[in-house]
Amino acid sequence: MLVLSRRESERIRLGESIVVTVVRVSGDRVRLGIEAPASVVVLREEIASDSKTRSDAARDAA
Repeated sequence: MLVLSRRESERIRLGESIVVTVVRVSGDRVRLGIEAPASVVVLREEIASDSKTRSDAARDAA
């Protein structure tokens, strides 16, 4: 895992088409802006995990 330090308004580029911007830092919270093509799915980890759990449960019930 690559770990980087960034300040507000600084950016990280992932490949050619994805840019992550530190929009705001407040206490222990960081607000990020993500610019990516519409073909790239961007999900918070807890949403992705919950979606996979529900999908697995539905598959197991069938």
